[in-house]
Amino acid sequence: MRRSRKLLRKIISIAIAATLLTGLAPAGTHAETTSEKIKKAEQLKKVTEEQKKAVDSKKEDLEDTKQQLQDYLNKLNSELEEISNNLAEIETRMSEKQTEIVQAKLDIEAAKIEEARQYELMKKRLRVIYEKGDVSLLQTFMQTTNYSDFLNKAEYVGRLEEYDRKMFDGLVQQRKLVEEKEEVLKIEIEQLDELMGDAKAEKNKVSTLVNSTSGTIAATDGAISAAELEQRAYESEIKEQEANLTALKKQLEEEKALSERANRMAWSNASDLGFEGSDRELLACLIYCEAGNQPYIGQVAVGSVVVNRMRSAAFPNTMVGVIYQKRQFSPVGSGRLATRLSLGATESCYRAADEAMAGVQPVGNCLFFRTVIPQIKGTIIGGHVFY
Repeated sequence: MRRSRKLLRKIISIAIAATLLTGLAPAGTHAETTSEKIKKAEQLKKVTEEQKKAVDSKKEDLEDTKQQLQDYLNKLNSELEEISNNLAEIETRMSEKQTEIVQAKLDIEAAKIEEARQYELMKKRLRVIYEKGDVSLLQTFMQTTNYSDFLNKAEYVGRLEEYDRKMFDGLVQQRKLVEEKEEVLKIEIEQLDELMGDAKAEKNKVSTLVNSTSGTIAATDGAISAAELEQRAYESEIKEQEANLTALKKQLEEEKALSERANRMAWSNASDLGFEGSDRELLACLIYCEAGNQPYIGQVAVGSVVVNRMRSAAFPNTMVGVIYQKRQFSPVGSGRLATRLSLGATESCYRAADEAMAGVQPVGNCLFFRTVIPQIKGTIIGGHVFY
C-alpha cells in the first residue's frame, strides 16, 4: 500500500512537471505564463522538500528507536547470560549435592555394617567374659586371692563394658549424623530444584523478550530501509524539480527576450499574410480548444493573437508554424487539438477564425493571453487577459 501511494505521488509530480513545461505562451482556460509556471514549480519543490524533511525526521526517529531497542537487547542478553551462568552454577551445585547424597547413603550403609559388626564383637567379648570355659564370672570373682585382685578384675570388666558401650554409642551417633546430613542434603536439593525452576522460568521470559526485541529491531531496520528509499525518491524528485525550475527560468528569459525582440522588429499587415487552405480549419479548432466557452469577441481575440504572431518577425510567418511552435499552445501538446481537428469546430469558432484572418484586432498587437490573474496587466475579455 505504501509503495502504491509513493508511486501515485511520483506520477502526480511528473504529471504536474509535464504540465508546467507545456507551452511558453498560456492558452485557453489552462494557459499559464512562464512566471506562474515557475511559481507553481517552486511551490511543488517546496512541498517535496517538506515531504522529504518529514521522511528525514521519521528516519531519525526510527534510528533513535532502533538504538534504544539495541541497548535494551544488549541489557537482555547480559541478563540472559547471567541467568544462564546461574543455572549452570545451580546445576553444578545440584550435581555436587547428588554426589554427596550418594556418598551419604554409602556412609550410612557402611555405618550400619560397622555398627552391626561392633555389636557382634561386643556380644562375643561379653560371651567370652561371662561364659569363659566352664567357669562363670561369679566363680572367677570368687577365686580371687585378695580384695585388690577382686577390684582389678571388676575394674577390667567394667572398663571393657564401658569401651564396648562407647564404641556402640559412637557408631549409632555416627549413623544418626549421616542420616541427618542426608536429610539436609535432600532439603538443599529441593531448594536448588526450586531455584532452578525459577531460573529456567526467568530464562524463558528473557529469551522471549530477546526474540521479540530482535524482531522489533528487524522490523525497524525494514522501516529505516523504506525511509531511505523514500529519501532517495524525494531527492530524485527535488533534483528533477530543480532542473525543471532552471529550464523554466531560462524559458522565461527567452520569452522576455522574444517579446522585446518582437517589439523592436517589423510587423506585417494581415492583408500581406499568405494563408493556406487548411489554415481556417486549424485556427478554428485551436480557438475552440482555447476559447470555446468564451464570448464570441474573446474567440476572435484568440485568433487575433495567432495572426499577430504570424505578422511579427519574431515568430514563424505561417499558421502551422505559429500553432505548432514548440511549447506554445497547450492543446497541441495535450493532443486536444488533434482530436478536435478530427471532429471539427463550432460555427462561431469558424466565424471568429475568418474575422481574425481578415485582420480584425480586438486586442491590438497582443502576442500572449492567459486566464485572468492580478499580476498580468492587459485587455480582459471574458476569462482571458490579453497582453
